[in-house]
Amino acid sequence: MKEVKAIVQPFMLSKVVDALRRVEDLPGMTVDTGVQGFGRNQAAAADHRITLDEIEYAKKAKLEMVVPDNLVDEVVQTILKYGHTGRPGDGKIFVIDVAEAYRIRTGENCEQDI
Repeated sequence: MKEVKAIVQPFMLSKVVDALRRVEDLPGMTVDTGVQGFGRNQAAAADHRITLDEIEYAKKAKLEMVVPDNLVDEVVQTILKYGHTGRPGDGKIFVIDVAEAYRIRTGENCEQDI
């Protein structure tokens, strides 16, 4: 089981989420549209910048999902395909091992049923 975390351009979010919804057996995702940051270009190329304490940040959207190992490649390829504009600031994808997962409602380990 892996966590796939992606930072994408906000204007590409609907396109990426719509494509991910078509991935069979995708357990779900969390989306945050209120994130901001910068990469190598220090937000210089960002269309919509936010300045806080004299530092410029670019608006971004973050997707997080925990998926079975067999879905990781399809999820990553979907994000790469539908989040791509070819311009600086398209974002990043991180794949992280998940040791355990628990359902809060029942307290049960839900590794087999993400």
